[in-house]
Amino acid sequence: MHTQKVTFSNQQGIALSARLELPVNQLPHTYAIFAHCFTCNKNLQAVRNISRALNLKGIAVLRFDFTGLGESEGEFAETNFSTNVQDLVAAADYLEQHYQAPSLLVGHSLGGAAVIAASGRIKSVTAVATIAAPFNPAHVKHLFTGDLEHIVSQGEAEVNIGGRPFKVKKQFLEDVNEHNLNKVLNNMEDKAILILHSPQDKIVGIENATDIYKAARHPKSFVSLDGADHLLSDKADSVYAGELIGCWIKRYIEIPEKEPLKAEKSVAVRLGAEGFTTEIMVRKHGLVADEPESVGGNDFGPSPYELVAAGLGACTAMTVQMYARRKKWLVKEVIVNLDHYKDYAEDMQQVEDPKSKIDYFERVVEFVGDLSAEQRQRLLEIANKCPVHRTMEGEIEVKTRLKRENDFPMENSYS
Repeated sequence: MHTQKVTFSNQQGIALSARLELPVNQLPHTYAIFAHCFTCNKNLQAVRNISRALNLKGIAVLRFDFTGLGESEGEFAETNFSTNVQDLVAAADYLEQHYQAPSLLVGHSLGGAAVIAASGRIKSVTAVATIAAPFNPAHVKHLFTGDLEHIVSQGEAEVNIGGRPFKVKKQFLEDVNEHNLNKVLNNMEDKAILILHSPQDKIVGIENATDIYKAARHPKSFVSLDGADHLLSDKADSVYAGELIGCWIKRYIEIPEKEPLKAEKSVAVRLGAEGFTTEIMVRKHGLVADEPESVGGNDFGPSPYELVAAGLGACTAMTVQMYARRKKWLVKEVIVNLDHYKDYAEDMQQVEDPKSKIDYFERVVEFVGDLSAEQRQRLLEIANKCPVHRTMEGEIEVKTRLKRENDFPMENSYS
């Protein structure tokens, strides 16, 4: 993902570390904020996967570390649920001042409860998505049950959470006990909410999702993350969650009808340092390319050659239908099946020479409709004349250069 490292200050003047992740063409129509889980940080793999999925929908994501966690300054022991909410408001203020006010809040676990609480204080927000969120922020106390008595009697205690030591003070317990999400949810009149939760969640039980759903006003939606654990440790679960949020949010944000501001090129592609999962933006349309698991990929999308074959197939079907409609021939469907492979050219004599291998795209075309044999034969001829076919068989030259400093100017939103 294209990531900009940014910092902003909360109400106490503490510097919070964040990453602003932009769509590959850097032309977001919407901005979102991601709130991570309790004692986690912005770099959790699940957070990154969800951000990538939202990027592919044209949404920029600001993921940040709460005070005292990750790369943010401050002391964790001095924080509580209220300061988390304040940090979210500060993040929204930063986006509004420097980019665009956020329309979407996404929160994981206690971060999910925090985005619900913060939503009423951020006027620009029209939608909230929670993942494995507790209905009552005080639910987090179960993580240090054995230390509760010591925290109350001594005012603080060092607790172990996920193998890491954290100092928790009495004020934290008092603060989470004061928050009631039921009232906040009842007052969310102008904001949609999506609740994602796994029935197998052993940290925050599924009954929390039930309680959130009952308390929330419409429009509200619930989707089960069946089989997922609390942290969405399986990559496929976080990718699925991100795709769900990206599709759901379309009903609750205004995406301009007109085309986005033009980048220099109509297609933009981005691949990070790990794996082969590749983000593609074609104007305002997001795609994913990948490689099969057999060659080290995650198989989250078609391979590059499969995308080429898809382009050929789509062009074939469109060209045939345009011709048939012009002729007023009723073609109910054009079905194109394709495959790509490399083989030796028939007219090559030196088959041992690696250069004698060429690329083949095998294409099988089916026309559904009341057509004569002559019409079908003519449509087959037209299929072989589709523009992509002619491009692939013609003279092709790919010009490549390094990006210059002033290429692809950054724009913050649609015009």
